Amino acid sequence: MYAVKEDTPSVILKTLLPLLQNPAISVTPINHSVVLKPKKAHGYKAVKRMLSSGDNSKQFSTRIRGFLGNRGCKVRFFMTWISSLKPFGDRELFAIESLFKSHPYACLVIVSNSMDAESGSLVLKPFLDKGFKLIAIKPDFDYIFKDTHAEKWFKGLKKGNVSPGEVSLGQNMSNLLRLALLYKFGGIYMDTDVIVLKTLTKLRNAIGAQSIDLENGKWSRLNNAVLIFDKKHPLLFKFIEEFALTFDGNKWGHNGPYLVSRVVSRVNRTPGFNFTVLPPSAFYPVNWSRIKSLFKGPEGKAHSTWLRKKLEQIKSESFAVHLWNRQSRKIKAESGSIINHIMLDCCVFCNSSNSSL
Repeated sequence: MYAVKEDTPSVILKTLLPLLQNPAISVTPINHSVVLKPKKAHGYKAVKRMLSSGDNSKQFSTRIRGFLGNRGCKVRFFMTWISSLKPFGDRELFAIESLFKSHPYACLVIVSNSMDAESGSLVLKPFLDKGFKLIAIKPDFDYIFKDTHAEKWFKGLKKGNVSPGEVSLGQNMSNLLRLALLYKFGGIYMDTDVIVLKTLTKLRNAIGAQSIDLENGKWSRLNNAVLIFDKKHPLLFKFIEEFALTFDGNKWGHNGPYLVSRVVSRVNRTPGFNFTVLPPSAFYPVNWSRIKSLFKGPEGKAHSTWLRKKLEQIKSESFAVHLWNRQSRKIKAESGSIINHIMLDCCVFCNSSNSSL
């Protein structure tokens, strides 16, 4: 991953921040190597397994439109879970808790094969029992990708003409699904390891910087763990186009964080692209290389002082905290840690034990 300094200048977020300037980022050419002979692409069997478990009965359109249209969903959230149900644990559940704690009247759509089943319904039942509006739906990829550049790419994938590569296909499908869902419906996308601290309703057409260059104040990397966009926003269209034309399944991040960084660097200041790049403090107040520090309890007076100031900074400047799942998944939140304090502030089921978060 792209290593950067974690400490960023203190920024007090406003509803509409001026667009952060970007550095020069090279344009990635179309990768013709992803087109292979039919049914000889690497991992084609894995592709067939994933696609065969999707909802191709056209129920997706009816269910999602009925859910979003009949429940007064003024705030729409989307998550994707392209995995088995087993890894869906305390962390993912707490992400949902924090979402509804800050947005009790929001609607959440989880696009997932495994969650849209009896076992998944049991996992989500506590939220439904409290009256929160959420639904898990199997994806109909053909419907979701229709009338975008993803449609042709997806047809090539199904036929075996596009190699999924060595990186998890589920990860790349999630990268594409979030873009297509927002393009088709509009709303807020969140990864399942993002803890929401305060309402996001005042933000519109926004993406967060993961890091900035401390010398010139320009963003050096964006991230796609949180996306807030109107329906059919032109930047989403460009993101999907970039995915389809430059897809490379062998490079981690190429079709995700690096993709949004490439596209935004090209369209910056282009007329018609009205969006905001928020500073790292908005969603990524701690860099991936230092995320473990949020899970540690106080170790002496100096450390306690640092924890208190960092917590105050996050509460003041951040809308959410990305937990960088790969780096922190196996770490437990110690008593007195920043994450422990955040859990107490953002919980819905506050008597539950989330020590493994």
